[in-house]
Amino acid sequence: MTAPQPYAPDPSKGVMIVDWPLFGELARALAVRVAREWSPELVVGIATAGVVPGAAVAAILDLPFHSILVSRRYSASRIRETPAVFGAAPTEVRGRRVLVVDETCDSGQTMRLAVAAVGNAGALEVRTAVSFKTGTYAPDYFALATQSTIVLPWDREILIDGELRPNPKYAGLLPEV
Repeated sequence: MTAPQPYAPDPSKGVMIVDWPLFGELARALAVRVAREWSPELVVGIATAGVVPGAAVAAILDLPFHSILVSRRYSASRIRETPAVFGAAPTEVRGRRVLVVDETCDSGQTMRLAVAAVGNAGALEVRTAVSFKTGTYAPDYFALATQSTIVLPWDREILIDGELRPNPKYAGLLPEV
């Protein structure tokens, strides 16, 4: 497996390193916000990073969980291309109120694609939720708004050549251990 390439976040916006206890508190806060205003019947997490918060929110709300893969491909120049849906939306969304969850939301491109796919699959109503609102797109629910670069606990270290190591895409952002 080859290591991910570093990317260039805006250093003026800061870095938020999220640990597991903070992630758990944010997932609980997000689930409570949703439950106070709405009653979804199913949660769909946007793979890959939205699966973890989506599954946590679904568990807290005691709802079924499914995922949908929306990803960005990279060109030879390593510039992010427009995201695309890979695979179909879960058939279980048909006729149900669906909460689509991702870890962060900046421009909303990924979220809009997931919402459209779930809607096209026959969902009765679709609302959106993210752990971190980082940009101009306004999801229906979010746990925390920040412009910082987010480093999630499950993304901080990855396997490289069979060993768990700091994720190179965060080179220079994480404290040395």
